[in-house]
Amino acid sequence: MSFSKVVIEKMAYALPPQIVSSEELETQLEPLYQKVNLQVGRLELMTGIKERRFWGNGYRASEASAEAGKKLLQDGTINPQEVDLLIHSAVCRDRLEPATASYVHKLMGLGDNTQILDVSNACLGFLNALILAGSMIEQGAIKRAIIVAGENGKPLVDQTIDILNGANMDRKSIKPYFANLTIGAGAVAWSITCDDSSSSEKPRLAQFASSTDTSHNHLCEGDQSVGGMVMQTDSEELLHAGISVAKKAWNKFLEVTHWSAEKPNLIVTHQVGKAHQQEIEKALSYDPSKSFTTFQSLGNCGSVSLPITYTLACEQNPALLTQKSALLGIGSGLSSLMLALNN
Repeated sequence: MSFSKVVIEKMAYALPPQIVSSEELETQLEPLYQKVNLQVGRLELMTGIKERRFWGNGYRASEASAEAGKKLLQDGTINPQEVDLLIHSAVCRDRLEPATASYVHKLMGLGDNTQILDVSNACLGFLNALILAGSMIEQGAIKRAIIVAGENGKPLVDQTIDILNGANMDRKSIKPYFANLTIGAGAVAWSITCDDSSSSEKPRLAQFASSTDTSHNHLCEGDQSVGGMVMQTDSEELLHAGISVAKKAWNKFLEVTHWSAEKPNLIVTHQVGKAHQQEIEKALSYDPSKSFTTFQSLGNCGSVSLPITYTLACEQNPALLTQKSALLGIGSGLSSLMLALNN
């Protein structure tokens, strides 16, 4: 599908106050590091992640999403009573029922005409929600939607450190837990609306393409546990499988956009770490200078990573708001979704 009249009206984000370096995390893993003879500095060396941010363990996903959402509304240009749809699209949720979007709706003070729902698809949820809401706007069903995501990786990281320090593990058995140490926290909110004028100075949704291969859905699995959140990842296999799915989506993307790899001015991928970034740039054969990355200072923030990275890129260089951009999403499962802006 091609969008013709959907623009990103506004973007906002929220960053947690607590900054935790990779070295600090490794210091907490001293019992494990001594046991398996690992040197402090390995985490940053392998991932390129210098630090990440955390909210406290009790800070709910709805509070994070609403923090970004309220920043979206604070200048008064968007009337809270004129939001037709609110989607909470994060991995983290307050509870199974009701929808986390219901808490975000209350915290943001939105009106009674606003539809609310959660969309969940691992790290791809925000982009999925953007396509769904954009399609409703394109078809005239609604005029404005707000998409939010709030992730807090601290409970997962804390639980992982306890597991690694408390179990009798060797270098092989710790591998499924290593990816957890790259997780960070953050929140993002975008408002999208109908604008069929050709002179808009706002980012305009264009074409999208996707590819899915669920034969790899076992490579990264997370769930709630008695002590918090647990997740295990086969990082090497997930990287290879993810690149394969992304290449298929990229070929479809180039076909529907009629772009070459050189065409977009900005390319933003899901922010995993250094190895993933380098491999995706190599596999898709585009110039690394077109990339904008945040994993170095934010780590992997799940569904927040891609949209907050695009938001920060445009904040740093407002000219990008109207330049051709490619948002390349991927989520464990595996599925890849790629969206063109300003075609």
